[in-house]
Amino acid sequence: MRKNSFLSETDLHHHPEERDRILHPENDPSYKGLKVNSGIASPPSTNPYRKPQRQKRPSSQELIEGILEGNITLLSRAVTLIESTLTKDREEAQKIIEACLPYSGKSMRIGITGVPGSGKSTSIDTFGMHLIKQGHKLAVLAIDPSSEVSKGSILGDKTRMEQLSREKNAFIRPSPAGDSLGGVARKTRETIILCEAAGFDTIFVETVGVGQSETVVHSMVDFFLLIQLAGTGDELQGIKRGIMEMADGIIINKADGDNIEKAQLAASHYRNALHLFPPTESGWEPKVLTYSGYYGIGIKEIFDMIDQYRLQAIHTSYFEKKRKEQTKWWLQEAINEALRRSFYENEAVKGTIPLIESAVLSDEMTPFIGAQKLLSAYFQAHRAK
Repeated sequence: MRKNSFLSETDLHHHPEERDRILHPENDPSYKGLKVNSGIASPPSTNPYRKPQRQKRPSSQELIEGILEGNITLLSRAVTLIESTLTKDREEAQKIIEACLPYSGKSMRIGITGVPGSGKSTSIDTFGMHLIKQGHKLAVLAIDPSSEVSKGSILGDKTRMEQLSREKNAFIRPSPAGDSLGGVARKTRETIILCEAAGFDTIFVETVGVGQSETVVHSMVDFFLLIQLAGTGDELQGIKRGIMEMADGIIINKADGDNIEKAQLAASHYRNALHLFPPTESGWEPKVLTYSGYYGIGIKEIFDMIDQYRLQAIHTSYFEKKRKEQTKWWLQEAINEALRRSFYENEAVKGTIPLIESAVLSDEMTPFIGAQKLLSAYFQAHRAK
């Protein structure tokens, strides 16, 4: 009679012949000339006697020194502090930013925008490799207002920047998922300071190209580049006027193969449209170029245009003037944000808002009177302190 095959591990350990019969039925006497030996048990992949050590968090001074040395890992850790909403992290981040500020401001900041599908990711990959081959260091940042809903940003685009993502002189950072576009933009601007202190001489700030983010990006870059496509039927669409007026250069992508003539025609339309706009404050006349991001055609001409703009803006002192105006604008934005946060975190306002909202929604009070009552409660609470 055969023994029961369902034996415990202990039984199998004490009866190796039974273990061999169960694990290797091919060793049964009925199979003549066939013999299979048991293998050696694999050792565990990790040391069971070693406890995992938690990585030590670098100090503010270590982060500052690492950034100034160009250490990408410590730069990333510092940017994570900037993105944090914890009060302690924010205070530490501000110390790092202030320490890095004297070493910033030496890069060329380029804003890049375009409607989804215009080839921004492929273009940035190609542009970036062009710069790195010339010995530059490039940081790619992003402002993506959709992160408020989808919690996503340039991470998806990063997978399409295959060449840049492998370069040691390139730093690609996704936007943090913020509770407001202004909050995401502020973190991006502070990240620019750290990247410049780390030795990156060119900064790309990318937007999704569909809304308010273009205005915010324009307030933190030196050159604003608009990527367009030919043959989409919206070359002169009125809704693009605001973005076109901000653009220092317009480039028509995918000017290759059978699409070259369409791209040249679209470029002609844009040039004619730009003549209808008032002169720019910088005195620069925005140029329209065609190129192919996929094949890398016309890339040199684009950066020749950017260099020409930079030299002209420096010669006329507009470059420095614009940066000072941007700094003043961000000072005002920081004040507005601090006041807004102080207002909504006030206990008197928190307790009054539901009552005011209810009165406004039931048409018992106008929104303006409601706002005035909330402001009165806020100021009264501050006077009482």
